[in-house]
Amino acid sequence: MANHRKKDHPDRHVLAQAIRALGGTWDPQRAIKALGDHGHTWEDQRAAEKRVRQILRDLCADGLIAKTDPQRAVYDIVQE
Repeated sequence: MANHRKKDHPDRHVLAQAIRALGGTWDPQRAIKALGDHGHTWEDQRAAEKRVRQILRDLCADGLIAKTDPQRAVYDIVQE
């Protein structure tokens, strides 16, 4: 399994914490910015978007966020 899919991957933890703290709607650009605010740098924007899309899908599968648009990678936090 690829590193970005591991449940213990640091990017996944950082993004999950940011989503819990900030709430609201999340898309790849907001996720990239949140990771960047925590010191992550991206050399390739396309690779960054691909990676955060996978992390967002994983967090959706975990029940933290829910996809709100079937055509786009847009998610909202699930209210507990």
